[in-house]
Amino acid sequence: MTGSVTLPIWLFVLILLFAGVTFASHFLFPSVRWFLRRRLERAVDELNKRLKRPIQPFKLARRMDTIRRLIYDPEVARAIAEHAQANNLRADVAFQKAERYAREIVPGFSAFTYFGFAIRAARILSQSLYRVRLVHANDPALEAIPADATVVFVMNHRSNMDYVLVTWLVAERSALAYAVGEWARVWPMRQLVRAMGGYFIRRRHNNALYRKVLARYVQMATEAGVTQAVFPEGGLSRTGYLSRPKLGLFSYILEGFRPGRSRDVVFVPVALNYDRVMEDKTLIDAHVSGARRFRFSLRPIWRYLRRQLWNRITGRYHRYGYAAVSFGEPLSLSEFLQTPRPDAAADLGAELMGRIATVMPVTPVPLVAHALQDGVRSVVALDALLRRRIDAAKARGVTVHIPRDDIGYTIESGLRALIERRILRRTGDQLTLSETGQATDLLAFYAASVAHLLDEDRDRDHDAPAASRHAAAT
Repeated sequence: MTGSVTLPIWLFVLILLFAGVTFASHFLFPSVRWFLRRRLERAVDELNKRLKRPIQPFKLARRMDTIRRLIYDPEVARAIAEHAQANNLRADVAFQKAERYAREIVPGFSAFTYFGFAIRAARILSQSLYRVRLVHANDPALEAIPADATVVFVMNHRSNMDYVLVTWLVAERSALAYAVGEWARVWPMRQLVRAMGGYFIRRRHNNALYRKVLARYVQMATEAGVTQAVFPEGGLSRTGYLSRPKLGLFSYILEGFRPGRSRDVVFVPVALNYDRVMEDKTLIDAHVSGARRFRFSLRPIWRYLRRQLWNRITGRYHRYGYAAVSFGEPLSLSEFLQTPRPDAAADLGAELMGRIATVMPVTPVPLVAHALQDGVRSVVALDALLRRRIDAAKARGVTVHIPRDDIGYTIESGLRALIERRILRRTGDQLTLSETGQATDLLAFYAASVAHLLDEDRDRDHDAPAASRHAAAT
């Protein structure tokens, strides 16, 4: 027992290495993780004191715990059995497929990433690109939402900047859990989206099992009070008009809602509009060609950043004009369902899109573009026409939100932005539309965002005119 053992040096080093790894994995790492988690919990407690809607424990749970809870849910278990039977698969194979879906959907929220990095980055990026204006805050209505209700922000989708703008503007209220499309499932977007609490949604290539896993996750998050943000249009508007809502997420929330027993769900409409949508030409081309998907690439982003850096160095940098956000009237799901509805999801989607349309901000470029489409080519005539249209809209009971509530300033800002983009030329009082590029299509794209407010015939189908105009242009 007290004798000596002679070992080669390489074997002694290997034994020490294994001992070190065992000590670290069983004692050191758990202690460090416990210490860091305790500090994070205290930081979140302090953060929740400042937030108007605290971060819910469901969102702070370990990702693997949520995945296990999801795949062992009774409804998901039944869907696994049905999927195995329908596709002649072994139960364990179907279970593994459900687990892959759960891993794909469930986020891994990081309060540090969201509040320490994302909010600051969103504010800096938004203000560097646009003059950001919260046109209609609607604070009294938002403050009146019960503290125990689940809030779902419902937004129109004009640009990928929508995520950035709303994340920053509601930072003092809560952390948002976004429903994000497949375009962001690339490195490094995938990791960042998950750390911010976003969950991915397959728009295509899904099946009944996938839909059940997704539905149960949405229902669990909603019942737990997680503040969410959804884009019911399902993708960026290719015409500029508000699109018809896709009803999947609304259906999932309705299926899991039990009036009188479930936590109330309050939908908050959010309307966004821009003087310049960075993807505008791509969206117009996609509408003309009929393309339905976009391939995400970092190359245009690096090219854009390089160009903007050079413009700043040379003193030629100008922001893109206004980016405006308005909050509409909240809609309580409990109150909404008091009226019997044969198709509640469709009615809910239509009601929310209508409320978004009502508070759509009118930024300078869309306002000017709306008049230029009618062939007005002088500044005096443009000013007179827009003043008449705004007065007529107000007479119909339409609230037109414009920057500074100053029509003259708004018109000049819109003209300047269109001239800088070489869509329009100005010679004294006369205006000339550029004959190159996509000038006509761009005017139609921006005018469409406010047409429902300024057109006298507000009940028309907004998708059809855009399609016919672009078809005629090609």
